Amino acid sequence: MTESNDDKLAAAAKRLATEISPERDLWPGIAEAIHTPRRSRWTPMFAQAAAIVLLIGASSAVTYVAVKGQQGPVTQVTPDLVFEETSFSGRYNPGPDFQDARDELVAQLEIELARLSPQTRAEIAANLELLHEAILDINEALERDPDNVMLQAKLVKTYREELSVLRRVGGLTRDVMMRNDI
Repeated sequence: MTESNDDKLAAAAKRLATEISPERDLWPGIAEAIHTPRRSRWTPMFAQAAAIVLLIGASSAVTYVAVKGQQGPVTQVTPDLVFEETSFSGRYNPGPDFQDARDELVAQLEIELARLSPQTRAEIAANLELLHEAILDINEALERDPDNVMLQAKLVKTYREELSVLRRVGGLTRDVMMRNDI
């Protein structure tokens, strides 16, 4: 800079007020900040860490006591499905109630099939044959693994599906016979 600029700045600086008084009294807040100790940022984190360690320790102790306290024999839960020997090509059957319902529906099946077209009879026979093959396959698998609950459930479902098909055949013929809008 030049000397004339320096002189102008120095003159402007001399004209500035040397003392500025605050709009309000700030000393009580300053004095309190000086006398009050500052809290560490780390204190809350240490408290949280201690709480976590305490929680993990307590839950581990409870688990240890619970496991150690089980001195009795371990029991195995068995499935609620009860199977009996069946009369047609397999070892397992849901029971006598199923056989009674199935026998009634099979007795009506021939009468109902006679009322249907040859194509419909062939489709129903194919569906029933597919269900019987599935029952045979599941029974074979159950002979290899008799305690397999999933296979037992699939067998029960297949038996129920067979009953459903037999019931629907009766429903088809009843619907055909009851139509009077033809």
